[in-house]
Amino acid sequence: MSDSRQGSRFRTYTEIVELVETLGKGVVEQHASDVDDKARFPEEAFAAFKEARLLSAMVPQSLGGDGLNIKQLCKLCEILGQYCASTAMVYAMHQIQVACLVNHALTSSYFQQYLADLVEHQYLLASATTELGIGGDLRSSICGLELEGDNFKLVKQAPVISYALNADAILVTCRANTGAAASDQVHVLVKTKECEFEQIAGWDTLGFRGTCSSGYTLTAVGHVEQVIPAPFATILSKSMHPVSHVLWGSLWTGLAASAVKKARQAVRHAYRKNPDMPPVTSLRLSEVDELLFSMRGGLYQSIEEYQGLLDGDCDDAFTNFGFSIRTNNVKLRCSEMVVDIVGKALMIVGIMGYKNDSPVSLSRHIRDAYGAALMVNNDRIRGHNATMQIAMRDS
Repeated sequence: MSDSRQGSRFRTYTEIVELVETLGKGVVEQHASDVDDKARFPEEAFAAFKEARLLSAMVPQSLGGDGLNIKQLCKLCEILGQYCASTAMVYAMHQIQVACLVNHALTSSYFQQYLADLVEHQYLLASATTELGIGGDLRSSICGLELEGDNFKLVKQAPVISYALNADAILVTCRANTGAAASDQVHVLVKTKECEFEQIAGWDTLGFRGTCSSGYTLTAVGHVEQVIPAPFATILSKSMHPVSHVLWGSLWTGLAASAVKKARQAVRHAYRKNPDMPPVTSLRLSEVDELLFSMRGGLYQSIEEYQGLLDGDCDDAFTNFGFSIRTNNVKLRCSEMVVDIVGKALMIVGIMGYKNDSPVSLSRHIRDAYGAALMVNNDRIRGHNATMQIAMRDS
């Protein structure tokens, strides 16, 4: 396995971007259709990512990682989203978990060592937050840590754990103990080799098929040092919530950009056939490019704000209703604009975009796009926004 350094220095961000572009074109895109057809984990892509040491991109350089910030990581997800949305989503979900550890667990010698081990072994991290009986309410848990001395047992019925059987570890939300209130939560890292998985739901879906997001009853054991030393409420507001939305928005933007690129190819082909008569689709291309411009603008503004808050160590801002609403708006607008953009691109490309075996097929794009608004349902998010709008004070 190659080292994350070249000689005695760390890789530059530009070098990492070029590497991701190369792997996107040479590996991710080549296997995207098969991953989608078979609803299988993108094994080839993640083997290449591990070889290139991309799973530790966000781990601090002091622990051997590349030390990328959230703005830089968003760019990597946007690039990957152009080649395979499922692969980009798995990569994003992994990095969300890494961000939780980097931002909240470095006071623990256990997690410092774990992140160093992640760099060496390129561990893949998954997440188990949803639970039967509470749905997608991240601030409530039914399961709790069953403590016995310094050890614990945990049993969680999770309707969705993406790529659980391919992950090396899973970060699980649960009550601090079996007697704790539903909102008294902790975030625990469990190693899959110390877990039992009983499947309770499959994953034969319209889109995002390669995320392998089946449901399981998860039974895990571990040591209390595997509990992140920060309240889950803090982890959620500062890291999990904003990182999720900006990384998801980035990969959806990449997906939309790929659709616009295929539309541009179709318009150019039509123009070459009749250069004396510009196709009417060129006007439609201009319109859909405007939408992509707007999608990027809102996303990039939110990324800049979040990066600024992290750089300024402004912890109070993460409990501000205004920041939460703007973060939610990124998810809402990006997840709905991607459907609009891909749909308009399909109308430009025409029947060749509707065919699965066409070089300009948009079948996978449109199916993946419709999943964006459903993962953490937009109506649920708008309901939260409505409540915060009433309580928020004008600045």
